[in-house]
Amino acid sequence: MFKLKIHYINRETNKTEEEKVLGGVFLNWLYSNSLGMGLVERFFKKKIFSTLYGQLQDAPFSKRKIAKFIKEYDINMGDYARSVHEYSSFNDFFARELKEGARPIDLEKNRLASPADGRVLAYQNIVQDKVLQIKGSYFTLKDLLGSEELARTYDGGSYIVVRLCPTDYHRFHFPDEGTPQKTSLIEGDYYSVSPIALYRKPQLYCVNKRTLTVFQSRHFDEILYLEVGACCVGSIVQTYTPGKPVAKGQEKGYFKFGGSTVILLFKPGVIQLDADLLNNTEAGLETLVKMGTGLGTALFPDH
Repeated sequence: MFKLKIHYINRETNKTEEEKVLGGVFLNWLYSNSLGMGLVERFFKKKIFSTLYGQLQDAPFSKRKIAKFIKEYDINMGDYARSVHEYSSFNDFFARELKEGARPIDLEKNRLASPADGRVLAYQNIVQDKVLQIKGSYFTLKDLLGSEELARTYDGGSYIVVRLCPTDYHRFHFPDEGTPQKTSLIEGDYYSVSPIALYRKPQLYCVNKRTLTVFQSRHFDEILYLEVGACCVGSIVQTYTPGKPVAKGQEKGYFKFGGSTVILLFKPGVIQLDADLLNNTEAGLETLVKMGTGLGTALFPDH
């Protein structure tokens, strides 16, 4: 059986760690053989499965598994606004909110703040017809964005992928001050976004359900902000108001249950991504970061 162990660099410790994958044995099996992939194609990638699973996580009985989940995945509840007993369902816990100050925001005007807790891949210069998804797997900007015009605009630019595991904090935030436009929906499937699936499913980001927001940022020009859904993600919920200015670090929305992904796309000549992120990505390793930490520097912050 194909079995992939997921390693990443913890940015805080600069050490390599192995990810505890929720349902890892089953996920490896699904994406490692023809029978498993057949089940994925016929059932697990379908909206109805993720919808039904999400409804189960909304049910009151689902809160019984919260304490075990916290213990098994070493979740630091000291970061969060409510205690384990105050959640009404597993989805309520999954979309938990942070305590004030639990994620300090890099407030230097020329620094881009991470939009979420997660594992980062960073690419400085992209080519619209061959954008790297994971080593050996590519997609096109046109397929990702559903627009040839946008693909041309961001050709030669930079992009950041932040992958959120089911164990992570699952609210996402604005990486700079600015004004977001209305979010548009691009319908698609619900494949897992784990590297286990990314290795086996070419152009996964382009076939999964995703939402796209044009964000006119103060220091990084126009950023394309995408949330990519995944297997078991009940929904992507936007909590911001389109057209209303936002502060750096302000909440944009949240995912219901399931691993998910945030993608940021930048125009050419706008940002210099941090060297450690680029080097780790080149080595085939994600970098674990927390929301609010700096990921790159504006080349023309007063543009």
